[in-house]
Amino acid sequence: MPAHNQNIHVYPLPDVDEPIVDLFAAETAAQLAWIAYLHREALDKVSPVIVRRIHDEIQRRILRPCQQRTDFWWMGYSGGALNNWTPWIVSNWLNCLLLVEEDQLLRAAMVRKAVAVLDRFLDKHPADGGCDEGPGYWGRAAASVFDCLELLYLASNGAINVFDEPLIKKLGEYFVKVHIADDWMVNFADAAARVSASRTLLYGFGQRVDSPELRQMGLWAGRQPVDATPHIASTLRFLSGLFTFNEPYQAAKTVVQAPYLRYAWLDVIEVLTARDQAGSSDGLFLAAKGGHNAESHNHNDIGSFIVYADGRPLIVDAGVDTYSKKTFSGQRYELWAMQSAYHSLLPVLDGVQQLPGGRFRAGDVQAADSAEESSLSLDIAGAYPREAKIASWRRSITLVRGRGVRVIDDFVLREPVKTITLRLLTPALVTTVAPGSFQLRTQALPKAGAAADGTLSMSPALPMTTESLPMIPQGNLNKIWGDALQAMVFTWEAPPQQGRLEVWIRPA
Repeated sequence: MPAHNQNIHVYPLPDVDEPIVDLFAAETAAQLAWIAYLHREALDKVSPVIVRRIHDEIQRRILRPCQQRTDFWWMGYSGGALNNWTPWIVSNWLNCLLLVEEDQLLRAAMVRKAVAVLDRFLDKHPADGGCDEGPGYWGRAAASVFDCLELLYLASNGAINVFDEPLIKKLGEYFVKVHIADDWMVNFADAAARVSASRTLLYGFGQRVDSPELRQMGLWAGRQPVDATPHIASTLRFLSGLFTFNEPYQAAKTVVQAPYLRYAWLDVIEVLTARDQAGSSDGLFLAAKGGHNAESHNHNDIGSFIVYADGRPLIVDAGVDTYSKKTFSGQRYELWAMQSAYHSLLPVLDGVQQLPGGRFRAGDVQAADSAEESSLSLDIAGAYPREAKIASWRRSITLVRGRGVRVIDDFVLREPVKTITLRLLTPALVTTVAPGSFQLRTQALPKAGAAADGTLSMSPALPMTTESLPMIPQGNLNKIWGDALQAMVFTWEAPPQQGRLEVWIRPA
């Protein structure tokens, strides 16, 4: 039974006469197609019915619906937004076509249709290669694009080859640009802060698009203590590791560092990453974002940022907890992790926060980089409704290399407000040293992780309290942060209509 019931009759339960091609119907079909292909002889010894039944079910549940219909939203015929569903399902559709469909003319026609669907995804994709769903979903967005292209390349003996297209290379290199250290990743939107890197996927992608950084990251991933198997294991990726891209396994005992890029700017999704020095996770790492509040798996987080020190989390984005009924409903923004109030220093003015929607976006976005510093500046006023009374709120987030991260907010309000509340999330232990001065000390995190040490100073010195954050027991957030994550809550009573807030975050 598919998890996503979208039948045309709007029945409350799935209709057996109307198969829905969703993520896991397609994924299951591709797994079964490979099982039947690789183990046909053994299965036939048990019963010749098994493989025939597998093929019949794949035809009924996947191939015929994909042939006959154009109204599955992920196909893009209606012109709406597309996300990881499209390349992920298309990759499994192609697996089934190549392994199961025996009619050569029909197979060719359906491969053409699948490629056209994939083209719609690529046509809508940000030209900078950025994945606004975050690096966790990259494994089923850009990485599934690679799966599709690899299948077409292998099945055509290299005749279908678009790996030299600039966008394809950018899709792969996004993962390198948002890597912090170990398995810590930049986790804006519904992204986990820790993501395993598939060694063969990264290396193979790098080989095909000729990216030294991707190849290097694949070799580095092969050295990591945790096996870099995708969370949802695709047979094609396993086979690629065994037969096509096995260099990461051969080089498993070679010392290889991750690329650790010094600076990257994704100018379409408006995400900046920067670190103190290239080639090392030592020192500070900054990621900051602009964008809009209608991104795929959106959080209301325009103007937010994260800071890591020596590869460990200091100021963080919580990410997303285990999905629930609310997550993809009209109640989504009742969940605290989706709200701007729980993203780095995004102001709440008399209870008014940022709102979701494409018209709520950053203005006058500028990124800059030099040997001494990297910065993102933007006006976040456009992310708020008129009730927030903001005329302008100019934020500048700067990594000053060798010194710290500086955040300066210059704001003008149309009318006075009673209170501005701002939060910073940290997994570190917080101690108040003096008004406006705080020490952040390391503590243990799950999976052998640890928070970073650092200091924070604020001018003016706003009163600070701490707030514990509710998490689902044994849920996704708890597995990453344990009981350590808390919010530093700053309260500005009777703020001026025009003012400045300056914050410094420094390593210990």
